[in-house]
Amino acid sequence: MELPDVWFVLIAVLWTGYFFLEGFDFGVGILTRLLARDRAERRVLINTIGPVWDGNEVWLLTAGGATFAAFPDWYATLFSGFYLPLLAVLLCLIVRGVAFEYRAKRAAEYWQRNWEHAIFWCSLLPAFLWGLIFANVVRGVPIGPDREYAGDLFDLLSPYALLGGAVTCALFTFHGAVFTALKTVGDIRLRARRTAALLGATTAVLAGAFLLWTQAERGDGRTWPALVVAVLALLVALVANAAGREGWAFLFSGLTIVATVALLFLALYPDVMPSSLNEDWNLTVENAASSPYTLRIMTWCAALATPVVLLYQGWTYWVFRKRIGTQHIAAETKH
Repeated sequence: MELPDVWFVLIAVLWTGYFFLEGFDFGVGILTRLLARDRAERRVLINTIGPVWDGNEVWLLTAGGATFAAFPDWYATLFSGFYLPLLAVLLCLIVRGVAFEYRAKRAAEYWQRNWEHAIFWCSLLPAFLWGLIFANVVRGVPIGPDREYAGDLFDLLSPYALLGGAVTCALFTFHGAVFTALKTVGDIRLRARRTAALLGATTAVLAGAFLLWTQAERGDGRTWPALVVAVLALLVALVANAAGREGWAFLFSGLTIVATVALLFLALYPDVMPSSLNEDWNLTVENAASSPYTLRIMTWCAALATPVVLLYQGWTYWVFRKRIGTQHIAAETKH
């Protein structure tokens, strides 16, 4: 395997890790309005991801940085063509981070209510937009012979792309509901399981249609195993959730995300951004890659830094592994 192929795989792994971890973050943020009944329960939901949400976003920064360094043409075309949706994602992530930190700075009702709305909307929009973006990347967008995006915003709003956005939004919310059931105690835990069952059924319908559409248009023999794993993992997650086995449900809801992202990258390879205008203008692993020297340096840096990051993040999840509930929040801070 050549270094460009290695880095394509590594970037796929980084995006997979990001969607697995940030997926339940987004889901919990959405559930602050759908599941929580009062301010104390919203506080519980926020506390489940409080110690880890910022660490989860490191995967996004690393994926973006790796794409910039390993495939500069891919990065340039992606960020110019998808400027508005990516800008919206960036603004949402900024506001969302500020909302987590500033929400409890004042006890005023309007202050906390407004920041809670910000957490909800700035979790919902990225959860949708990431699916829309990746659906467009896989299916292909107007790219000219100069490797520049030749379309406009409306070219990104095809039915396939909108369905991709609906799938990631539903799947991340389901993942978040399962995570909430895993991390909480009491009534909110039971309601999270019931919510997960409804969300899982919705996700199964949307994801089934999207994955079959992807297989029909871009799939081949390599993508079928990922499609089968995604479907089976989602079904097992639903069964485990119904049986009250939250740990297994979370594991398999995460595996659904992993298999879905794997299918998208397998369908994409050897392209990194197909052109819908002319196949000869596709950006591929070969023609969009950096020099071999650059990729060798990156490989050594990744080999040294990645284990440290994984150990640190794993330690963080271990330290904050216990369940929480409204009884763990002091009465004077339930606001």
